[in-house]
Amino acid sequence: MAKKVNIYGLDGEKLRSIKLPDVFDTPYRPDLIKRAVLSSRAARIQPYGVNRNAGMRTTAESRGPGLGIARVPRVKGSRYSASMRGAMAPMTVGGRRAHPPKSEKKYAEKINKKERRIAIRSAIATTAQSELVKERGHMIENLPELPLIVSDDFQSINATSETRDFFIKIGVWPDILRAKAGKKIRSGKGKTRGRKYKKPKSILVVINEDQGIVKASRNHPGLDVINVKNLNAELLAPGTVPGRLTIWTESAVTQLEKLFTL
Repeated sequence: MAKKVNIYGLDGEKLRSIKLPDVFDTPYRPDLIKRAVLSSRAARIQPYGVNRNAGMRTTAESRGPGLGIARVPRVKGSRYSASMRGAMAPMTVGGRRAHPPKSEKKYAEKINKKERRIAIRSAIATTAQSELVKERGHMIENLPELPLIVSDDFQSINATSETRDFFIKIGVWPDILRAKAGKKIRSGKGKTRGRKYKKPKSILVVINEDQGIVKASRNHPGLDVINVKNLNAELLAPGTVPGRLTIWTESAVTQLEKLFTL
């Protein structure tokens, strides 16, 4: 028998109950969820490679045998001694790379359509399992229940202060504060490559229609807002770890079974 859950209004109070769609009864499949997330990541990789003539545009030439030095190509223009810089050959100091990155390399990780759908359904089901949500590190002590479903009026909020007030009333504000406190400077060269900070993920908000909620929510740390039609495994299980704290709107929940049928 389908489980019944409550729908909450903007004041944080119960409005009515609905039956959960069968998608929330999907078995937990961490193996497929991981495959789907890695496939989604791989699809975003931009191929790169070196110039085909890299390391070859030089005057270097080997002097041949009989000079008492190694027969490696050396740059012209100075004495031919053992200290003279080599070029072209991969094994020489100053030579080209032996196996440089090639732009024709295939980075895509393919996944079957049915496997991807099962992975998304399974990731959706994990948002209703409190033990998995806790394992991800989310703070759910003040939540009324999981899954957390709110009325469609939530989609028409257009001010950040209003979303903050709602999150406080519904009990998810501590998780946003956790994400804010967890922002750290990345170690390594990534700091100079446009990814200086590492930011934890907090709430995922799944809507059916944007009537202002995207603009009102985007400034909260770690929070993502997505249309139910664009839902994917990576948003539901960041870092391949399922059980993300998710807020569903009523109309988004009613669309799930139709969008992610097997």
